[in-house]
Amino acid sequence: MATGRTSQIINILEKRKPLARKVAEVESNLKTIALALQDLDKYRSQLISKVDDLESIGRLREINLTDIQSSINEELGALGKLKNRFSRNTLNIGVIGRARQGKSRLLQSLSGLSDEIPTGSLTDCTAVRSTIHHNPNVETYGEVWFHSERSFLDEVIHPYYEKLNLGIKPFTVEEFARNLPSIHSDASAEVKAIYKNLSEYHINFDKYKHLFSQASPHRISKEQVREYVAQYSIDGKEKFFNFFAVREVKIVCSFPQSDVGQITLVDMPGLGNTRLGDDKRLIQILGQDIDVVMFVKKPDPLGDNWQDVDVSLYDIARSALTDLPIHLWSFFVLNQINQGSDNSALCHELSNSSTKNGIKVVQTIVADCTNADEANKEILDPILRYLTENIAGLDQQYATNCQDRLTRLQSAAKTEIEKAKTALGISSKGDSWFPVFVNLFDQLWEDLTVGLEGLLRELRCQRDVQDIDFKNQVNAAIQKCKEDTGIPSIEDIKVSRAKVAAYGIAYEKYLHEIRAHLSQHFLSLDDGLKQSLEGIKAQVVDILSKVGKLSALTDKQGSEFLSDIENILPADLAGLKLGFNILASFNLSYRGLIQHRIRKHLDRLTPDDATLRLSSSPSAQEILVNLQTLHAEALYECESALEELLCEPSQAAYAIVEEFVDRVLRAKDVYKEWLIFLQEVRSDIWASEFEKLGENSRLRREWLTVVDKARSANQDHLIKLLK
Repeated sequence: MATGRTSQIINILEKRKPLARKVAEVESNLKTIALALQDLDKYRSQLISKVDDLESIGRLREINLTDIQSSINEELGALGKLKNRFSRNTLNIGVIGRARQGKSRLLQSLSGLSDEIPTGSLTDCTAVRSTIHHNPNVETYGEVWFHSERSFLDEVIHPYYEKLNLGIKPFTVEEFARNLPSIHSDASAEVKAIYKNLSEYHINFDKYKHLFSQASPHRISKEQVREYVAQYSIDGKEKFFNFFAVREVKIVCSFPQSDVGQITLVDMPGLGNTRLGDDKRLIQILGQDIDVVMFVKKPDPLGDNWQDVDVSLYDIARSALTDLPIHLWSFFVLNQINQGSDNSALCHELSNSSTKNGIKVVQTIVADCTNADEANKEILDPILRYLTENIAGLDQQYATNCQDRLTRLQSAAKTEIEKAKTALGISSKGDSWFPVFVNLFDQLWEDLTVGLEGLLRELRCQRDVQDIDFKNQVNAAIQKCKEDTGIPSIEDIKVSRAKVAAYGIAYEKYLHEIRAHLSQHFLSLDDGLKQSLEGIKAQVVDILSKVGKLSALTDKQGSEFLSDIENILPADLAGLKLGFNILASFNLSYRGLIQHRIRKHLDRLTPDDATLRLSSSPSAQEILVNLQTLHAEALYECESALEELLCEPSQAAYAIVEEFVDRVLRAKDVYKEWLIFLQEVRSDIWASEFEKLGENSRLRREWLTVVDKARSANQDHLIKLLK
């Protein structure tokens, strides 16, 4: 059953979950804003090279989206940290300090672990991050996350190459293992110490390289933990190498105090040695994974004070999370020695002087880190009490600070977007083009109307006239049917009869084959129908292209021309767009127009419906005559049926062109749509007339569309973290 403190911690974590979801939503919206501003900035750069107006160019150059994009990237990082904080299933207490200050002893006292956490007595501290998770219901075990080859190079090895100026960094671990560049013999002691650390990775590579391919997390027993986090065995006789490839270790155990709730102790790398990357890793861990931090310092009994390294460590931690002042979520533990040399007085003296030395924390605690009872009572209890009482307020302050910056960022973006909206001018002097446009449009509308209506009258007069292209295709198909009948010879019939042992069966088989052979010749009529329709479309396109001047917008012909214009037309000009779609997509096909009318005349070549039956004593000659007769009769009827259809393409052409003219000339409001469309593309349609005006309305329209997209994305309600 959960105790009061355990219940409080559970309640805190549950209240964080809705905040985590809200942060994720704001994070997604901020990414949308970033993309919209990126598109806006990209289009701005393009416009600068296209616009001739110097004033517009000047206004475009004044739009500063670079700084905002940089700020958005920073805020996305901050939101990521905030989301991690609110998504965790534990309250995390980080423990940091310089090497050999008692940090590991404190962790042992709080967690109940012993040698699983290596102390510094035998030089076995490592840079491996360890998290110790309280779970009262399990036996102690560990989970190990290993470096991949890539992360090992990027996070561990490459920083050494940069610090030591070793030249080209290895691209693969094999390159690193093969050769390690040397340093100058007169290098400083610090450089030599850093190089020695790197050499350890190089010399011992074969002893840990197999772990890069090990699956993570890798579960280990309590007894195995030390092998992955320490350099030496407990007695110091056996040296371990696994830790070189380890990225993080998680230890699950039951803490001595059962009511600590869902907490995790995070053992961060001890600072003060020559291992590179510790500062960077510390800042990353503090910023992303820690709710409260404990600094640990063991004053030297022989004399000590607040040293620069102590203040430096404090400043490093303070820089990790600027949204929440470090003094609101940190404690300083002064490790008191009660055996041998006594540093008690010095601990209390440093406790009283911490603030004067620039170290501000919630509380400075003096306690013996090696004493489990004292560590739990004097250190852990106050911290857990502080967390349960204050974490909600800290979360609120953290989120509020993020929100304040987001609000300022949204306002800054809004300012730049408003500048973008008027960058190409507000058309105060652009009105001069309108009278010119009106006259040009009126003439074009008149010419286009006369041209399309004239074509429609011609098609109306010809709609009952046989289509020449189609008629030629029909004649060619009929001739092919006559020349290539598919009718077998006498000898073929005899062979077929021998195979099936019956003239009747052979006869029925030939009926099917000849019907199929005959019908395939009519499939070529598709070409005639398409050719006929494309000819009509070409006449329409010729008028649109020349009289309507739309050739300035596309160099395509026929159906492709119509499709291009349809795609160019804005979606809000629905009537005009529909007209071009109807004509562009209209097709005549053999299967849709003719096939069903032909097939019924082929029934006589179907065994069940054949009008000529074999006699009681059939012969090959009789089958041949019957097949020839039935084929001729079927072809005659097909030809007669097609004769009646020779006007169909003309009638269909008239119908579709009339539909097109209705849509683009006669429908309600279509005149306005032409007016709007041609106004936007006037500089393309009448290039010479508008060249002196220096106006390109299509660019303006596209620019304002991109601006509006950015404005719609940059709404304050989309980046509200708090109600």
